[in-house]
Amino acid sequence: MRDLLHSMKIGVLMGGWSKEREISLLSGKRVFQSLQKQGYQAVSIDIEDRNVLGVLRDGNFDVAFIMLHGELGEDGTIQGLLETMGISYTGSGVLASALALNKLFSKRIFKAVGVRTPPYLPLSKILSIDHVKDRLVKTLGLPVVVKPVCQGSSIGVHIFQREEELSELVPQVQEEFGDLLFEKYIDGTIATVGILGTGEETRPLPILELVPKKSQFYDYEAKYTKGATQFVIPAHLPEGVCQKTQDVAFLAHKALGCDGFSRVDLMISREGETYVLEVNTVPGMTELSNLPAEAEAAEISYDELVFEILCSAVREGKGR
Repeated sequence: MRDLLHSMKIGVLMGGWSKEREISLLSGKRVFQSLQKQGYQAVSIDIEDRNVLGVLRDGNFDVAFIMLHGELGEDGTIQGLLETMGISYTGSGVLASALALNKLFSKRIFKAVGVRTPPYLPLSKILSIDHVKDRLVKTLGLPVVVKPVCQGSSIGVHIFQREEELSELVPQVQEEFGDLLFEKYIDGTIATVGILGTGEETRPLPILELVPKKSQFYDYEAKYTKGATQFVIPAHLPEGVCQKTQDVAFLAHKALGCDGFSRVDLMISREGETYVLEVNTVPGMTELSNLPAEAEAAEISYDELVFEILCSAVREGKGR
């Protein structure tokens, strides 16, 4: 496999135009440096505008290592374009990517296969909060979490403590992000589980417990500010809860049809129940990111992690 990949030109796709552009550039740069250090023919490709087709053609590469977070990279768009161009790429395919980024559809799939997820209520961008506020408070209670249906990195996520805040602040979030999803607030342990591999080699990595030092939840600042969050790995959970959490994360990954790698975000209630929040099909690969920390706990170095993700581009026969 290494000989085959060393004969190929690898384009590391990064940047894009989503709200996660800066994080994508950090992830992509670090992956690019790792590939270079390992002797691969790697080029870094910053997609700055919507002339994606032209950029990909000019790149003249054999394999795409996708490090585009959010819109374009995790919604199936770049995967579909690469499929059309006959270029192999890392990670999940078109459908799995689109489903995972859409929190509403992924939750419906989780429920269908028996994966526990917090009770929720969607709000279309064409409706006001007044249409659902009474039902929302009655069924989900307070505090309640609101999040955009299609965003990553906790962008646009808020926790509302009082009913008055819903009428005051939800319209602002709705104006910026469109369709929203309300979730029942789960009090407990914030955790993530990385999933790595293809086919029968797919397995969960150790559970990472996240302890934000200032934020109420693992928000954008807690994710990307050095020292803002304590990483606890292995997580401080009973052995039975640990095994169940890894099993649930693995099932969520497979239920959406994900491949190669992902990161499953979860809440573990004080009663020991595991709830899947979402699956990220292109998780961060920066120095502060969860997936590399989980891989390190499994005695997988950063370079080895990059290599295994790269292998997902050719093992499943994507593209060419």
